[in-house]
Amino acid sequence: MRKRSIVALAVAVLAVVVPGLLLAGSQGPAGRGDSGIEVADRFWFLHRDLGPEGSLTVRLTAMTGTITYPPPDHDEIVSGLVPWAKAGIIVKDGLQRGSPYAAVMMTGDHGVRFQHHYRHDVAGNPGGVSEQTPRWLRLTRSGDTVTGFESADGTHWQTVGVARLDGLPETVQIGLFATSPGDLTLREVALGGAVEEVRFTQAVGVFDNVSAGGPWRSEPIGEMNRTDWEKRHQASGAVEKDGVITVSGTGDIGPLSEEGSPATSGAVLVGLPIALIIVLVVAAVEMLASGVRTLLTIGAASWVTGLIAVGVVVPVPRVALGVGAALALCAVMTAQLRQLLRRRWAAVLASSLLIVLPYVVTSVPLLPDPVAQWLLRVTPAAGFAARQTAVEYPQVVAHYAPSTGYFPLSWWAGLLVLAAYPAVLALMLRRRPARRPVGAGKPQFHRAPKRTADV
Repeated sequence: MRKRSIVALAVAVLAVVVPGLLLAGSQGPAGRGDSGIEVADRFWFLHRDLGPEGSLTVRLTAMTGTITYPPPDHDEIVSGLVPWAKAGIIVKDGLQRGSPYAAVMMTGDHGVRFQHHYRHDVAGNPGGVSEQTPRWLRLTRSGDTVTGFESADGTHWQTVGVARLDGLPETVQIGLFATSPGDLTLREVALGGAVEEVRFTQAVGVFDNVSAGGPWRSEPIGEMNRTDWEKRHQASGAVEKDGVITVSGTGDIGPLSEEGSPATSGAVLVGLPIALIIVLVVAAVEMLASGVRTLLTIGAASWVTGLIAVGVVVPVPRVALGVGAALALCAVMTAQLRQLLRRRWAAVLASSLLIVLPYVVTSVPLLPDPVAQWLLRVTPAAGFAARQTAVEYPQVVAHYAPSTGYFPLSWWAGLLVLAAYPAVLALMLRRRPARRPVGAGKPQFHRAPKRTADV
């Protein structure tokens, strides 16, 4: 591989690394769960100490909430709960954001739930809550095992879920909590694309019949009481009066989704399209002669480029290896197009239309989500599903779309779609008649040498 091509690939690495590190450094602090993933962990917590054995029982008699400026008119603040607003009992390993927890709760629209470790959700009985139909909740700890119960009358109990929180300290925090994620709606833009709009919400839970225990401490987990609604109308917090405890809060507990989008690596890989174009140009330039050896060299150099660039910004081995493989396959495809179309510019143009264009137009809210998803199922750009880190969680309301970094295919299926294109081009090149040298097949005429006259 020529020196200028190596320099170009080094520039491709920088095109990914420099903006990626800058964006990663500018992101705000977030909690991290015990599995290392970023999580949302923001709620109001009225808590007390709990030893290795113990429980907390409460009766929830009301759950209300506020949604600010929802559609269609966006001109008023309304009473209501978003589907995954939460109020209930939680056991938590300390007050640090991202620390292990288990909770039994009432939700805005999904009945009673038992959730733990941010990603796990178990359904209890459906329905709502009111003074006429209260919900009794209980959370017990026995060593590292936490169990959630519910009851309609406080006498007959039903197990909702069980979680094992390995490594819990001797003393943990248990108490009442309330939280409410933003109200997510989609606004159509451009050619039918959609952008997310998230509005502040607040949930309020009213509890009584709280089982006895030690003294309470009241504080937020994460930032609270910074919005105009909380400052001027109703602050998040906990109030106790005549045995009734009212807890109000905002935020969420779960996979990071408070802004309406799944967690994704795409936000820090904004330089990847530039690196991709450089790789395609290098592949077209380096394909001077046909042969498997040349293709392997181009593919290997492109794979190393992607591995280094993505590995520095997104230190997830599967993502770095997968994106490197996608770049290698794209480079091989461009080299094959160079053989097929003869000219470098034609090969770069064709591969850009097939790979770069679908990748770029689906990464922004330009096209309707179904169209963007279709493009990422049938074009070679499907291979960049390898960079996907977003996971769709049923208990999280989010905009799962290509423009937010969510690919319709799994990483391995996307790479298979991309690999199909070089495979088809290889068959086309094999079946193409060999190119004959200029003048081949034409009759040749030879002149007899002239004789010099005898003197």
